Amino acid sequence: MPHAAAGGVGVAAPSDAASAVAEQDPLVLAAAVVGLLAVLVALWWGIRRLRRTPGERFASQLAAYEDVSVLMHPNPDPDAMASALAVAELAEEVGVDTSLQYPGQIRHQENRAFETVLDLDFDQIDTASDLLSENVVLVDHNEPRGFAGAEGVDPVAVVDHHPGDGTGSEFTDVRPDHGACASIFAEYFEQQNWDALSPEEAEAINGDADRVLDSDTATGLLYGIQSDTKHLTKGCSAAEFAASAYLYDGIDEDRLDRIANPQVDAEVLDVKARAIDRRSVRNAFAVSDVGEVSNADAIPQAADELTRLEGVTAVVVMGQKGDTLHLSGRSRDDRVHMGKTLRAVVEEIPMANAGGHARMGGGQLSVEHMEGLGPGDGLDRQEFVDRLFDAMAGDI
Repeated sequence: MPHAAAGGVGVAAPSDAASAVAEQDPLVLAAAVVGLLAVLVALWWGIRRLRRTPGERFASQLAAYEDVSVLMHPNPDPDAMASALAVAELAEEVGVDTSLQYPGQIRHQENRAFETVLDLDFDQIDTASDLLSENVVLVDHNEPRGFAGAEGVDPVAVVDHHPGDGTGSEFTDVRPDHGACASIFAEYFEQQNWDALSPEEAEAINGDADRVLDSDTATGLLYGIQSDTKHLTKGCSAAEFAASAYLYDGIDEDRLDRIANPQVDAEVLDVKARAIDRRSVRNAFAVSDVGEVSNADAIPQAADELTRLEGVTAVVVMGQKGDTLHLSGRSRDDRVHMGKTLRAVVEEIPMANAGGHARMGGGQLSVEHMEGLGPGDGLDRQEFVDRLFDAMAGDI
């Protein structure tokens, strides 16, 4: 039996007190129940948001806008173009209009074939005012560049696999451990249960499936992965193999073959030949100056060719178009981080820029600035070649 408090007044049990309050004012109890339910709903919603996959969060962010401009990096390659195509498909699913835009040119025969075979409608821009939406999504790079006013563009979302500090104001997914940006987008589709079906299978179901990945998108993403990883042989992570397996059933093999095997421009073959003929080799490193070019995209292709030389573990090919000296480097030497190497070479040259991954890098600089326009004493062509060798050897 409960004891009485001093003075003979009993202490009511908590349940009795609650009942008494409810009897006196039922609205108090109702408000308490509603408050508890609100807390539980908020808790459930918070947990659900925390458990959303990156793909779900990206699609949800897209749905917040009426339109977006998907911006590729200058002179976009298949990985950038495929990533833009993926954003367009995800945006269409949530009723958002997209404009696929890029600065520079689409010149490399592989890039032109990608655009033509998949019948893509890209819009070239020269200035920030050419962007068709104020809501900009960056793909395959994380900081706007390559056009007037780029520094004033504040992207709402960034999806990339390159190292860098660029972010989106509302969404950022940058994964330098991935070999291709297309792998990230393939993961987005798979996370949201999109089916990768062959064109024949997609036609047979006649729209009965909830989400079927367009065959052009699947084909583009797979080739984007192949292109950025040298057909899954360089710079891969497990994500590239998983994405390729997911996409495989949805590809159009004929279109994939036409993209992968375009006709080669005669100048590309000529530049490759010059790179081989003019190479200079020191220890395990090679540098080749191919001179004047009209197609700057031939330079990285020449660098790829030189990496096949026996005994050479790192190469840089340089060529001049107009007043700009273009650099392209490749490394399969753990001692040579090519992106950092090229950045170190041009660091003291005004207006020059360079960078990239451990295995692959590139850069551009003005020949006049290299030779002494602006601060510094400048370098002639041979001194610049010597500097490239010193950087690969770790002496810079």
